[in-house]
Amino acid sequence: MPAKKAEPFNVPYSLHTLENGLRVVLSEDHSVPVVAVVVLYDVGARNEPPGRTGFAHLFEHMMFQGSAHVKKGEYFSFVEDNGGVLNGMTSNDFTIYFEIMPSNQLELALWLEADRMRSLQVNQENLDNQREVVKEEKRLRVDNQPFSYARGILLYELAYDNFANAHSVIGSMEDLDAATLEDVQRFFRTYYAPNNAVLAIAGDIESGQTLEWVRKHFGDIPPQEPPQPVDVTEPERGQEKRAQYTDRLANLPAVAIAWKVPPRHSPERYALALLDRILFSGESARLHQRLVKREKSALSVSGGLEDRRGPGLFTTFVVFKPDRSFEAIEHSVYDEIEKVQQKGVQARELQRAKNQLRAERYRGMWGPLSGLQTPLGRAMELAYHTLFDGDPALINTELQKYLDVTGEQIQEVARRFLIPTNRTVLHILPGATGAEQ
Repeated sequence: MPAKKAEPFNVPYSLHTLENGLRVVLSEDHSVPVVAVVVLYDVGARNEPPGRTGFAHLFEHMMFQGSAHVKKGEYFSFVEDNGGVLNGMTSNDFTIYFEIMPSNQLELALWLEADRMRSLQVNQENLDNQREVVKEEKRLRVDNQPFSYARGILLYELAYDNFANAHSVIGSMEDLDAATLEDVQRFFRTYYAPNNAVLAIAGDIESGQTLEWVRKHFGDIPPQEPPQPVDVTEPERGQEKRAQYTDRLANLPAVAIAWKVPPRHSPERYALALLDRILFSGESARLHQRLVKREKSALSVSGGLEDRRGPGLFTTFVVFKPDRSFEAIEHSVYDEIEKVQQKGVQARELQRAKNQLRAERYRGMWGPLSGLQTPLGRAMELAYHTLFDGDPALINTELQKYLDVTGEQIQEVARRFLIPTNRTVLHILPGATGAEQ
């Protein structure tokens, strides 16, 4: 008997728009009695003007401080006491909130999200409290971690010329201290509106009933004036940019390098994503093999391609041994890039990169809940494609664009973007007590 032909993986969905502008994406899958609810707001660090940084991240915290019918602290208990999990995240481009619930608790999750969209308690007490929470988070994750400021904040400030792209998501202490209640209330009214959001629901749902609940809980939330668009364009830079920074917490030297690259879903991005994996991803990647294995000069090599709606960065970060020089480490990095530019990539490493990307898509890059095998992974990707691209159908077609990339296309993007005049180089000197100089 012939083997049954494998069916292509396809995520079913339907897209709806309420009268108040809320876009709703539904995806039924009755495999397990679980549902994911995602609310994606079109607001991130890019929307913050000078002097108002950190507001998007501040609201990631403020959104759990109570609303008209949910007291402070009750949001977590409502979800967790009913067998669910929840979280939120802020980036340069968006702020996202989600719940994963037993499917019989779907309406509860919708009611909770609608109540805080309609009536979040943005008062002085909550502002003061969460401002201190965010400041403490910055101390813990940035100010008191080796390499965190240099790699996660300073490199971006150097690599980008446009403030909308350059400043960090967590913001500055000074801007957080200067924030007034009127400032944050205006921010909430502007960006936390139904016409500035996407609601995605995936899993064990019945679409007709779910849409009725969505209209019941979200339909009467008034829309707001659309926010002003943000200019995220970057000027052409005709020369390399270099800087040096002494990290008081670092025991070892490091070098961070960034190249500007096009926005998400530009044709070149698919080839850059595979080049990212060929150079950086895993122990078989070129730079790990060269710097860590063969030359034994580096302790760790990492890198990545940022997925932004505006220009992104293609970066690498190398922590190396104190008896090696910055010049030697840079030479090895650039030499591997030049090999790609001159000779291209091998068929086997291109296939490995495609296999990695395909596995990440279904298994999840950020953990077991984020892949397309899960309701949350499907809801998140449907929300992203709806908000950023205006086309949730990309959830079923985008993978092929990566799989169609050729070695010649990878060679071309390396030649075009990974060049000296397009790069920013940051030397990080160890400044911790007892560090070898």
